[in-house]
Amino acid sequence: MPTFVAVLTHPFIQNLNTRLKQPLPGIEAQFEMAHINREKIDISNLNISDYRKSAVLLLLIKRGADFIIPLTERHSYKGVHSGQISLPGGKQDLNDADLMQTALRECKEEIGLGDYIEVLGELTPVFIPVSKFIVHPYVAVFNSSEPMYNLDATEVKSLLELSTADLINPALVNHTTVEPSPGYKLKTPYFDVQGKIVWGATAMILSEFKKLLY
Repeated sequence: MPTFVAVLTHPFIQNLNTRLKQPLPGIEAQFEMAHINREKIDISNLNISDYRKSAVLLLLIKRGADFIIPLTERHSYKGVHSGQISLPGGKQDLNDADLMQTALRECKEEIGLGDYIEVLGELTPVFIPVSKFIVHPYVAVFNSSEPMYNLDATEVKSLLELSTADLINPALVNHTTVEPSPGYKLKTPYFDVQGKIVWGATAMILSEFKKLLY
């Protein structure tokens, strides 16, 4: 059983908490990790019927002198996000009070972490044209000792951990060509996390978060 620890008073978390209350790096930071064909879309101009709402949780877990971020690898399936690496999250349910609750609920369902979590703030929402979702990323801290993951085997193939020290390392960024659907190829930057390609909306969210760490 995890035990309470004073992670919220850590200078890294206090600084991040302050930074999240200031103007965010925004879409320009996100697009540093967008694929070459991605169109910049002003989500304020979208009609509500043009998209679906979802939320993800960028959860910070203290590990030694650093913090790590859990990422999930999806199973392969007949869908546009098959096999991709993502932050815990999903679409908003009717029973969710708000999108923050969506992110927290999905995190508990997917990786088993639902307690000892303090939400610090929200990053810039990302529109995903191919699936017509607007993703709302929430930044949170696991305010306890080492977590006990409990993966949902139907949704999560494997769990990856990305340290904040690695995230700000320029060597983690590479370029490749992905094929999200047969015959449709895209050139894209990506984060190399444990030998896995982290690209698309997840990479864009991490890119904005990375700017907050400088």
